Amino acid sequence: MKKLFLITLLAGLAGAAAAKTAIDSTATVSIGGIKQYITINGVNRGNPLLLFITGGPGESSIGQSDVFTAELKKHFVLVEWDQRGCGETQKLNKSPIPITLQVCENDAHQVADYLLAHFHRQKLFVMGWSWGTVLGFDMANRYPQKLYAYFAVSPVINQLESERMSLKMLKEKAQKSNNKTAIAELAKVKIPFENMDEVFYARKWLFFFDGQKIDDKTLKDYFMSPDHKWIITLFNEASPHNLIKELPAVQCPVYFFVGKNDQQTNHLISEAYFKVLKAPKKQLFLFEKSGHAIPYSEAGLFQQDIIGTMPAGLGAKN
Repeated sequence: MKKLFLITLLAGLAGAAAAKTAIDSTATVSIGGIKQYITINGVNRGNPLLLFITGGPGESSIGQSDVFTAELKKHFVLVEWDQRGCGETQKLNKSPIPITLQVCENDAHQVADYLLAHFHRQKLFVMGWSWGTVLGFDMANRYPQKLYAYFAVSPVINQLESERMSLKMLKEKAQKSNNKTAIAELAKVKIPFENMDEVFYARKWLFFFDGQKIDDKTLKDYFMSPDHKWIITLFNEASPHNLIKELPAVQCPVYFFVGKNDQQTNHLISEAYFKVLKAPKKQLFLFEKSGHAIPYSEAGLFQQDIIGTMPAGLGAKN
C-alpha cells in the first residue's frame, strides 16, 4: 500500500511539474497557404493563451516587446506573430496573393485556431495594438465564443476621421511655429492617403510635434520600402470603416487601453466608441502619460491592468 501511495504521489508531482513547464519556442505554421512565423513564450505552458497582434501593418514586434511583455509571460502563454508581408514571415515567403483586409482577417483567425488546437484549448485571449485592433475586432465580432476577452490597445475605430483630426491639428501647429518645411509637406497630404509619400509626411510631423525623435531615414526605410507597397492599399481599405456604426455590440468581454494624448488613433474617438459599445463586460483604461505607444510609455501599468482583468479561477490548465 505504501509503495502504491508513493508511486501515485510521484506521478502526481510529475504531472504538476509538467503543467508548470516553461515554454520558449518558435514555429513556422501553414496559415493562409503560406508559411507564417510565431513565437511562444511563458513561464508555465499551462497558463491561458494570449495572442498579440501588433501594429503596422507591415511591422514586427518580435525581439522588441520584452519591455511590455515580461510580466505578461508570468500569467499567460504569450504568442507573437509576424503577419503576412513582414518580419520572419516575409523572409520565409512573399505572399502569392494581394494582401487585403479579408486575407489578413482570415490569417488571424487561422493563427488562433492553430493555437487552440495545438494547446488543446477551447478559448484564448487576443490583444491587438493599433492596426492589430482591426483584426482583433473582427475576431471579437465573428468568433466571440473563442475569446476569453479582447484587449484593444490604441484602437482603430474610425480612422478616416482620426486622420482628418490629426492633419488639422498638425497644420495648426506648423503654422503656429512657422515651420515652413512642415507647412509645405503637410499641404501635400490628402485624406484618404493617395500614396506612401503622404503617409510619410503625416507620420513624420505627427511624431515631430509629439516630441518623438525618429529620423527621416528610419521612417523612409519603412514607408518607402519596395516590400511595403501594399500597405497604402490595405490602409485605405481598412480606414473607411466606422465601428461606431458598423459594430455596436460584441459578445465577449472587451477592454480598451487608450492614451490620453493619442492623436494617431484619436483618443476622443476611442472614448466615444467605448461609451456606446455593448458587451458582456467592458472597461476603459485611460493612460494619462501616453499617446499611441502605451505598451512602451507605461509598460508596467499596462501589464498590471491586463493581468488584473483575468477572471478569478482562470489559472493554468494541465
